[in-house]
Amino acid sequence: MSQEKAFFGYAPTEFAKFRKNAWLYLMLFSVLYCFLYCTRLNLSGAGVLMMNDLQWSKSDFGKVTGALFWAYGIGQFINGRMSEVIGPAKFIVLAVALSVAANIILPFTTSLWVIAAIWGLNGFFQSMAWTPGIAILTKWWPGSTRGFAVGFANAFSGFGQVASLLAVALGVQLFPELGWRSAFFVPAVFPAVALVVYLVFSKTSPAEVGLREYVELDRQRESLEVEMRELVAKRGKFYPYKYVLSNRCFQVWLLVAFITGLARYGLVTWVPLYFVGRFDVSITNGLMGSISLPVGMGIGTFVVPWLTDKLCPNNRLPAVVVSSSLAALSILAFLLFDPRIAGEMFAIQVLLFCAGFFIYAINGTAWAYATDIGGRVFSATSSGVLNFFAYMGAAIQSFVYGMIVDKMGWLSVFASIAVFCLIMAGLGVVGKVVDNKRFC
Repeated sequence: MSQEKAFFGYAPTEFAKFRKNAWLYLMLFSVLYCFLYCTRLNLSGAGVLMMNDLQWSKSDFGKVTGALFWAYGIGQFINGRMSEVIGPAKFIVLAVALSVAANIILPFTTSLWVIAAIWGLNGFFQSMAWTPGIAILTKWWPGSTRGFAVGFANAFSGFGQVASLLAVALGVQLFPELGWRSAFFVPAVFPAVALVVYLVFSKTSPAEVGLREYVELDRQRESLEVEMRELVAKRGKFYPYKYVLSNRCFQVWLLVAFITGLARYGLVTWVPLYFVGRFDVSITNGLMGSISLPVGMGIGTFVVPWLTDKLCPNNRLPAVVVSSSLAALSILAFLLFDPRIAGEMFAIQVLLFCAGFFIYAINGTAWAYATDIGGRVFSATSSGVLNFFAYMGAAIQSFVYGMIVDKMGWLSVFASIAVFCLIMAGLGVVGKVVDNKRFC
């Protein structure tokens, strides 16, 4: 292998510059996306206060959270491809600025339907960030390293859930007189500051630092990118939708993404309320009692996609089988313990960490797979379609589980999430059978 080949087509000095800026962009986008979660998941942290103050039922609360999920999912389907046509960098800036604005406006109303509408708009604004970020990451991270890069960025979304819980708790502590409204004003500060830093220091392509595009070393990935560019040139800017949706292995991943969204947000939304509603712990203790869940998510989505780069780069589905099976076991075991007992609370923290680790590992692996089939040409499109299905799962759980809690109790929520995880494991087993010629 020639020296330039070893450095993805760059001379050693160029490669050093390339790697420095690749790492810089990965860090800046990851931190920005982490803090963007403060203006997405803060509603969950404020849920109990809002239900008490505004006299909402759990079903009412589910309708509001569901508005974000529906809008976010539809926005992902649209904005993934649109960001590739118009320019992904613009979409990321708009996403943060508009989401911050929505969070500042929302506390000035008490109407259920107005809040739901604003929160739905916030969901659409938030959908303008992740898939454009994936598209830019593929410009800096070649195929053999994308599981690591996407997993790293997605890990910060897991940590963003921790940041959101802490930001809500901070707001409630600093401004108790504002009640639930503090859970929107205070968290909005963090992504606003992060956006300023991102704009000052980030470079969104090698061309911005005087470099040409890297050479893809994997022949299958290289030929796939050539094929995709030719198809877009011949069949139009929106042909990528047909390309990915006709891929049978991609169809299996869509089902996996749907269940992952249902399971992930089923836990994130309802575990804090489970502690408060079933065991009558305080709101603060309910939030803090669930904090190991997003910590596990952040670590799992970093570790497992990186391992698939090393162990199964052309077929990442085995990671789905293992992760979903272990997630189901962790969730079922979690139901056996009482958070009011100190020793049992420790066991709950361990099990929530494990559940978060394995469920979000699947989520991160899905984005690595999206870059496998989309490459530098339309990874935002493939990521957007996958995220659409993931958030359809999230939207449905928000509406359905609100009713289930009211009518059937807490245990039925988490038992059903465990069953869905086992179904996901089955999908991982059969996935490669449907298409063994391409990435899966």
